[in-house]
Amino acid sequence: MTTYNPVTPDIIDALRGILGADAVSVAQADIDLHARDQGHHPAHPAEVVIFPTTAEGVAATLKLANAHCIPVTPWGVGTGLEGNAIPVRGGILMSFEKMNKIVAVHADDFQVTVQPGIGHKDLNAELARFGLFFPPDPGANATVGGMLANNAAGIRTVKYGASKDNVLKMQVALADGRLISVGSRSVKQASGYDLLHLFVGSEGTLGVITEATLKLVPVPTHMSAVVAHFSTVTAAVETVVAVRGSGLDPAALELIDAAHAKMLRETEGVPLKDYPTLFMEFHAALPETLEAGLKSVREICEELGVIEFRATTDTAERKRLWHARHHSYEIMVRSHPGKQFFIMDVAVPISAYPDLISFVETVTARDSVTAYMIGHAGDGNIHVEFPYDTPESFERAMKLNGEIVMQALKLGGTATGEHGVGLGKAKYMPYEHGESLDVMRAIKATLDPNGILNPGKVFPNE
Repeated sequence: MTTYNPVTPDIIDALRGILGADAVSVAQADIDLHARDQGHHPAHPAEVVIFPTTAEGVAATLKLANAHCIPVTPWGVGTGLEGNAIPVRGGILMSFEKMNKIVAVHADDFQVTVQPGIGHKDLNAELARFGLFFPPDPGANATVGGMLANNAAGIRTVKYGASKDNVLKMQVALADGRLISVGSRSVKQASGYDLLHLFVGSEGTLGVITEATLKLVPVPTHMSAVVAHFSTVTAAVETVVAVRGSGLDPAALELIDAAHAKMLRETEGVPLKDYPTLFMEFHAALPETLEAGLKSVREICEELGVIEFRATTDTAERKRLWHARHHSYEIMVRSHPGKQFFIMDVAVPISAYPDLISFVETVTARDSVTAYMIGHAGDGNIHVEFPYDTPESFERAMKLNGEIVMQALKLGGTATGEHGVGLGKAKYMPYEHGESLDVMRAIKATLDPNGILNPGKVFPNE
């Protein structure tokens, strides 16, 4: 493990010289605010929090930190769940809250260039006047930089892809202070190594994203929402597989279990029944196309024993349903006062999704553990949420987390569908990647030989 140097008063002065006095804070409130994310991992304080406003300031800070072997942890807005942005080695916490501008809208090219600290919801609010939007939607108002660093996805991944599928070009600051450009605004790219996607999903361990050009899509002309209740989770997930295999192109295909449906009904007044439930959304340019798709999905649901099928094109009702889905975590926390939540995610090939869900039901029932299942079922992703309030209940959740991860790997899936590796999933990386993990370490050593960039993440025991 690398031995890091402390942030001394001379380093603080140097940071103020680079960034300005107002952009450097050693206030305990700022340090505490940036010591943990929204997951279950314990807080670790940085020694100083900085707020750069330019890419050049980021690069100069990294050059300084690299010269003195001081760790640097990038921070978007702290909505992660696997400790990806927790400064576990102390050092410098680099917050991007002041780098939150739209640099340029290339409306005719369906592209936008942004700084990394802009929230994706804030971005889409600005893009609405152009009739365009950035599709990845992880729920919380995560920053674009954080989404790219962790390859965040969300409810629309089934149609539009994850963050990695919606970025064309980035500016990245390397550990030694170089600013490089990777990718191109050309949609077709066949020039050289794909460095763009090397940095996407690297969680700030290879470089720090300072600017990104994103793909946009037109706001759909016609949209519908579908709610379908089933008597069992098995029937619901079999419907997911059938819908995906039918040739239909859902923009969202979400699963919530019966307990979650009950909670949303009782706390938010969402008209749901206490059964496993699918939320679906469809987009179309023509109303006739939308109606034909809804007819087909109704037929599939009826063949698989749907208890109730409800479709709406009413904008207010559709937004109400998705508001409840987006805010389900906050709703769940409010519904369990005094409890914390262990939230994990895995993903598998869609054909293995029924087996994965059945496994989760089996092991949680075996251990008599309360757990909620909610997932982006259309792309094989499931989140299992364990409430806990004692060390014993936390350990049970940890144990089941490990079993579910290993089962997902056995089914040909991944230890993390969209939360990233961070701290929580690092120990599973050898099981998933084998010898290719050594290749990742070699890349890390090449780009960050002093190990200053977000240390302690991705790789086990480091």
